[in-house]
Amino acid sequence: MGQDDGSTVTAPEPVCPNMVKRTQWGANKSSNVTYQLKPVANVIVHHTTGERCTSVTTCKEMVRNIQTFHQTQNRWSDIGYNFLIGTGNIYEGIGWHRTGAHLRGYNDKSIGVAFLGNFDQDRPTARSLDLLARLLQCGVETGELADDYRLYGARQLQATNSPGKLLYAKLQTFDHWQEDV
Repeated sequence: MGQDDGSTVTAPEPVCPNMVKRTQWGANKSSNVTYQLKPVANVIVHHTTGERCTSVTTCKEMVRNIQTFHQTQNRWSDIGYNFLIGTGNIYEGIGWHRTGAHLRGYNDKSIGVAFLGNFDQDRPTARSLDLLARLLQCGVETGELADDYRLYGARQLQATNSPGKLLYAKLQTFDHWQEDV
């Protein structure tokens, strides 16, 4: 660190997981953009119900279908989630900087992460849980999430079964898990 050889020591790059970007999954254009104040203090985890995707191709199709549903049926400006996790990949929803539409009353103060599938029936894979942990670590390291962010399952904040009992149980083992609201 105090070497005289002219070298400098820099902080390591954040350990951010690879992500399937919006252009890669074929996202439609957003009709409106609202920016999120950062760092964000809350992360809310959901599941999408339905089938679990089994390949990158089927996951991309599911994410496109969710976006289409959110834009046409719900009349939202875009997909409601910031990120989605399925079959070994993270899919960029609206990303870090935009306000989502994933949980009324919490959208402007949280990041929404949805796991593709029904986690009342399916167990989340170790890989998908690791991707969530790495995404959260990346958010802290890049200043997108507060160092002391709080992690919730959607069911704690509204009358829903999301993120499913099997995923909900696993979330409770995460460092930033909040038992109480």
